[in-house]
Amino acid sequence: MAEDVRRMRNLGIVGQGGVGKTSLGEALLYVAGATNRLGSVTEGTSNFDFEPEEIRRQLSLSAAFYPVDWKKHRITIVDLPGYANFLADTMNCLRACTGALFVLSPSPGDIKVEAEKVWARARELELPVLGVVTRLDRDPVDYEKALLEFAEVLGARPVPVELPLGTGEEFRGVVDLVRRKAIVTREGGVAEEEIPASLRTKAEEAREKLVETVAEATDELTEKYLEEGTLSEEEIVEALRVGTRARKFVPVFFASGTRAVGIQPLLDAVVELLPSPAERPPARGLDPVLGEEVERQPDPEAPFSALVLKTIVDPFAGRLSVFHVLSGTVSSDSTVLNVNKDSKEHLGQLFRLEGKKQQPVPKAVAGEIVAVAKLKETASGDTLASEKAPIRYPGLVEPAIAISFALEPKSKADEEKASQALQRMMEEDIGLKVHRDPRTHELILSGVGQLHVEVVVEKLKRKYGVEVELKAPKVPYLETIKAKAKAQGRLKKQTGGRGQFADTWIEIEPLPRGKGFEFVSTIVGGAVPKNYIPAVEKGIREAMNEGFLAGYPMVDIKATLFDGSYHEVDSSDMAFKIAASMGFKNACAQAKPVLLEPMMRLEVTVPDECLGDVIGDLNSRRGRVLGVDPKPGGQVIRAIVPMSEVLRYAPDLRSITGGRGSFTMELAGYEEAPPHIAEKVIKEAQAARQEKA
Repeated sequence: MAEDVRRMRNLGIVGQGGVGKTSLGEALLYVAGATNRLGSVTEGTSNFDFEPEEIRRQLSLSAAFYPVDWKKHRITIVDLPGYANFLADTMNCLRACTGALFVLSPSPGDIKVEAEKVWARARELELPVLGVVTRLDRDPVDYEKALLEFAEVLGARPVPVELPLGTGEEFRGVVDLVRRKAIVTREGGVAEEEIPASLRTKAEEAREKLVETVAEATDELTEKYLEEGTLSEEEIVEALRVGTRARKFVPVFFASGTRAVGIQPLLDAVVELLPSPAERPPARGLDPVLGEEVERQPDPEAPFSALVLKTIVDPFAGRLSVFHVLSGTVSSDSTVLNVNKDSKEHLGQLFRLEGKKQQPVPKAVAGEIVAVAKLKETASGDTLASEKAPIRYPGLVEPAIAISFALEPKSKADEEKASQALQRMMEEDIGLKVHRDPRTHELILSGVGQLHVEVVVEKLKRKYGVEVELKAPKVPYLETIKAKAKAQGRLKKQTGGRGQFADTWIEIEPLPRGKGFEFVSTIVGGAVPKNYIPAVEKGIREAMNEGFLAGYPMVDIKATLFDGSYHEVDSSDMAFKIAASMGFKNACAQAKPVLLEPMMRLEVTVPDECLGDVIGDLNSRRGRVLGVDPKPGGQVIRAIVPMSEVLRYAPDLRSITGGRGSFTMELAGYEEAPPHIAEKVIKEAQAARQEKA
């Protein structure tokens, strides 16, 4: 079984959106014989993008897995999203990969921020990478400039091991610089030919550059190259293998996914140059009992441990937990420990994922990515392990929430189903958050970006039959007072029979911000009987909840009942509750009532060149910049900004920084709203009340 691990590769296909990652993955499947026809993103026949939302938009929304066999090796292809809203899946599933194909556009000036983020993640995980320039069958093509930008923008060190044979409609194959052969793709398959005469000089120059670069892989090869000026074919391959795994350079290949050109040499390179799980560093985690860091070797004989990468809600199999076996062996119909929950989980049938299909397997060994259905307590990011040798691995990277909407179901039936459906969707999507705002009572849906939220709404309708509308969330304003005041609240009603009578004198005064509400009774001599005093407090609380200026709850007020009177027959709890409410409102009119607006604490990370523009934008939003802290590659701005000014901050920041800015936001507290803001909010509230009336 150790040999099985050495013949395994988990291959992440990464890069920014729109460069042909999924089409490349389809070509790998087809050429390796895993599928009998070439899947197409544009025709909706992709084996990776199979969700209706992916087919309609022609882009990958989540990670998809498909294993192929090539030259007695098992390569699990992991097709990963490249658009900003869906990068969380990419960042987390890369942890299960032993190497990656970094897909590049052949057009210069096309490296986007998503490519920068994915490249940084691959570097952080110390992943060996092969570069692939795709879409060579399209114009315009200037791959040499594109590779120069790859080096300048991302700090990579690309070294072409091939040259393309033609571009655009003429792209038909590649020149293998190591073996000095042309590999041409035809309808009947692939053929080796002599390098065309027109390319021989360029190919020899490129080969010399290749040998000069890869000779740096080891001291021995460097010494031989300096002495002899060349390396043998076997030595070049060995140098490529060592240098790639040490991340000294990035071998670059050329391909077309839509026409399956240049794919066979790429599969060969994955097997020859990228490591197996057995050749990657051991997994590190914590011993949950001792609290010490421990390691697990990627050995089938080691104690079992695995990390749950993601959760999929499948319409047929139910809830699928996809996990990466980091050590040991696990069988179908076995029991393991969920270390995060400290609970036992029974694993039923294990599956190997093939796009949207699941193939049953009897067991899984270290390095494999498999799925199991219907675990009771396990969530994405949990560690599964042997009960006898538990270990807990670091959880998943959660994306920053950037945008929120109020969710309004279109019908009463939808309202009842929406919350339950969203809870299930949150199991699948760690970037999705849903909560009920305690003050506005709105159902708030938060996500990574506009597109992310739109996809969630589409899935709600398709998978759960729930239709909703998105609206801007209400700002949860509050109200308070700034001065001390006294007022009477008197209720006297006499109709036939028993009447209603209650008389209260209420004094109110402001409390420090955040103190809430305090009620005191200083009644002496029975002016208001003790049994009615709870009703007085209840009446004041209800009046505070209704607000005075604009219908928003009132806070930070001390209310004192200091006098009053009652009637032995006509007084009641209800009468005193109403009278207290009246007295409180009368006092508010004299106590300088004000509107409080919620203030958000922002930490905005921006490139150095965008610092001034972002600070200027925050100032225009009535923000207060508290400080700026340097960090590698940029600056972190700390600021306090009114919530009403940053409800749609994510797209604006993206526009200002070209997508390179990010932010976190949390409630900092409440402050008095400026008069012009308060006046506008009060008028809107009054208009809304009149409409309801």
